[in-house]
Amino acid sequence: MKKKIVSLLLVAAMTVSMVACGGKGQQASNTEAGTEAAGTEAAQEEYKLDKITCVVNGTLTANVDCGQAEFEKQWEDAVGVDLVIKQLDHSSYNEQVGTLFVSGDYPDVMIMSADMYAQYAPTGILWDMTEAYENAEFQSRVTSKTTNESLKKDGRLYGFAPAYGNGCVTYVKTAWLEACGINADDIKTYDDYIDMLTKFTTMDPDGNGKNDTFGVIAAGFLGNEAPFINYLPEFWQDAYPAIYKEGDTWIDGFNTQATKDALVRLQEAYAAGLIDPTTLTNGTKDAREKWFSNDQSGSSGVFTYWAGSWYQTLTDNLSKNDVDDRITELAPIAEVGAYLDREAPVWVIIDDQDGDDSREQAIFDAFIETMLDGDTVQTLWVYGAEDVHWSTKAEEFTTNAGTEKEKTYTYEEGKFHLKQNPNDPNSLWKKNAIDPALLIAPLTNGYFSVEGLAAEGNAFFLENCKPAPESPASPTYTENAGTIYDAKIAVVTEVVTKGADVNKAMEELYVNVVGSIVDQCLTELNGN
Repeated sequence: MKKKIVSLLLVAAMTVSMVACGGKGQQASNTEAGTEAAGTEAAQEEYKLDKITCVVNGTLTANVDCGQAEFEKQWEDAVGVDLVIKQLDHSSYNEQVGTLFVSGDYPDVMIMSADMYAQYAPTGILWDMTEAYENAEFQSRVTSKTTNESLKKDGRLYGFAPAYGNGCVTYVKTAWLEACGINADDIKTYDDYIDMLTKFTTMDPDGNGKNDTFGVIAAGFLGNEAPFINYLPEFWQDAYPAIYKEGDTWIDGFNTQATKDALVRLQEAYAAGLIDPTTLTNGTKDAREKWFSNDQSGSSGVFTYWAGSWYQTLTDNLSKNDVDDRITELAPIAEVGAYLDREAPVWVIIDDQDGDDSREQAIFDAFIETMLDGDTVQTLWVYGAEDVHWSTKAEEFTTNAGTEKEKTYTYEEGKFHLKQNPNDPNSLWKKNAIDPALLIAPLTNGYFSVEGLAAEGNAFFLENCKPAPESPASPTYTENAGTIYDAKIAVVTEVVTKGADVNKAMEELYVNVVGSIVDQCLTELNGN
């Protein structure tokens, strides 16, 4: 939940933006006055970049306990610049970024979700990297230009996505389906879905002789970043409880009948005990660890989470915990139609507002340009550190030695392969910050390791997805996004967990609190 202080930061940021004209107007004035143009070759040659401070969330799987030091050193050796990584908690990333900015401790570069990007792009905080991106060397290898073209705001680019967005699919424990006599292919409608959740809740699917299981668990009823509804799509269905574009018009999707109907569906399922009661306060880590815990009492049969590599990761974690590791991917029910392919997360560069692009261009060249170099640095971002997360050396190792799951891996010299996970020697490493299956520009060194369940999961998602709605960007929305979200959560909490009347809660906790703010957002977005 965004802190109110972030709103104050954004007001200040917009003030800076107006004074500096987003950085570009000031540069034009300097040029007209005869000052050397920012971003020219001469200015760039004069700037000596010796350090980059990077803020990132859990997207970087090579964390401090899992080979981050080796990743950082190999990046520095390849690029020739000191890299300082500040990795924040994934579940509260938005709030921590706001706190960081308020403290004045701006990083050089950081990752942002699509909705964060949409909010910050107009403030002047983010550097306009349009020309840098268009002139980047990696352009010759990009297989899809649309990913970043769609990120432009009024024709300008303030963030870079090295990969497609991806999205979530609904995973079901196959053993629970069998225990309850359910065929996943028969789950075609919402009624079928609810019937499955009911059986998972009442028929002791884990076989412990107790009535202590739930149908579904999620990381919150409503997410705090786009696409918001991806963890419980079967309940939200055709509702999109955010400001989004319908045709050519921006509308408030929260105060709609579709959202009210979705909240009632959640309310009924929660009251029936089909939804894990910790869902309201769960972070992503909480939800997934409870789902694949070695103690399945209190667990759930259904968990909607990220497609592709997470299909394999969830399977591996069930196996590691000695839980039946068979997972079924559930096709979208009729009322959902398709899972949402989110807008891609982006890497942004913070504009220091000095009217000179040479520093920011140097950061782009060292950090973003190399991210898709096709070889050494791109491999670091995709797979991690050599001889830590992956290798081409001849070797043999065994996972789950001495158990029925024992498996030996043998590789010849020169054969690219993933190594054992530094945190879990009984499972293989999968990827670092960029999913190899989602790259917008392929590696040129031939290193590629997307197979098995990860490949199957990616294919399944692509067959069953549609683009998520575009995230809004207006001054009032940027300033008040946290307040609007707080009001939504108040309604969700009151209706879903306390059984309140949905119309009354919507009026008292949303319309009366932020209705005028939302109206102003829509006015700005629709140009009225």
